[in-house]
Amino acid sequence: MPPVTVACHAMATRFEIVLHGEKPAALRAAGEEALAQIEQLEAQLSLFRASSEIAHLNARAAKGPIRVTPGLFALLQRAQKLCAESSGAFDITIAPLVRCWGYQGGEGRLPRPEEVAEARAKVGTALVRLNPADLTVQFAREGVMLNLGAIGKGYAVERAAEVLREAGVTRALIHGGTSTVQALGPPPGEEFWKIAIETPSPVPDASPTLLATVPLKEEAMSVSGVWGNSFQVGGRTYGHIIDPRTGEPAIGTVLAVVVLPSATETDALSTALLTLGAAGHDAIARLRPGMRTLVVSEFGAQLQVEAKGITVRSAG
Repeated sequence: MPPVTVACHAMATRFEIVLHGEKPAALRAAGEEALAQIEQLEAQLSLFRASSEIAHLNARAAKGPIRVTPGLFALLQRAQKLCAESSGAFDITIAPLVRCWGYQGGEGRLPRPEEVAEARAKVGTALVRLNPADLTVQFAREGVMLNLGAIGKGYAVERAAEVLREAGVTRALIHGGTSTVQALGPPPGEEFWKIAIETPSPVPDASPTLLATVPLKEEAMSVSGVWGNSFQVGGRTYGHIIDPRTGEPAIGTVLAVVVLPSATETDALSTALLTLGAAGHDAIARLRPGMRTLVVSEFGAQLQVEAKGITVRSAG
């Protein structure tokens, strides 16, 4: 029986779900419900929607404690834990630096050093105070802004997978653009879903070459990369992944991949791994048992690939 496919556009990404089973109408209904969950989360978490809960928080939390929904509070707690575990390489308070470098809805710009210093002073999860007793959030100073862009898509994929499981779906693949994929069970007649990773290239229309094929079953995979969303000044490339610890775009690493059961965690930790690069590979890989990882670093015109638990097929 052919699979059922449903899709929507949310979070500036095309989300697609492929479902296998014996009852196409029930599969389509479950898929549509999962997509509705993703769209609902975009309305709640988007930095760019004035009506979203995050926009409300960003506008008011410096003036006093703001009560948030239990789901958002739990996500913020999870994000703070991931920030601490990654030594600050993943940080949801990155918004002032993203804006400073022209990547908040733009294509990037080179800021002055004093602009970077001013933005850095507004970044750090220590500036976000979470009170579990009353589910309130308060910022320690004016100018703090939350940006869930490095965890929101993974969280949406994970929540969509929960909707599918509750509907009795046992074989499905959820794909959020080129960044995060979640596998439920294997496809019919197979042991795993097989997900291709292309060798990164700075040339947008270059012919793709296969870097690795990753088998997934009841797991998620997230891929973070810098090429494709960057600008150049003086022969140097400045990517959109900003290191919260330095205030500068992450350099030297062009691709990072993380595989874990949780799409929320793979999304955040692939960003952290891209930021830390090969030097922080061991530290990130030790955070969870069974984690599989891959890092591609750039040395001049050469790529260096380092993988843990992922078989590399070819490298540039």
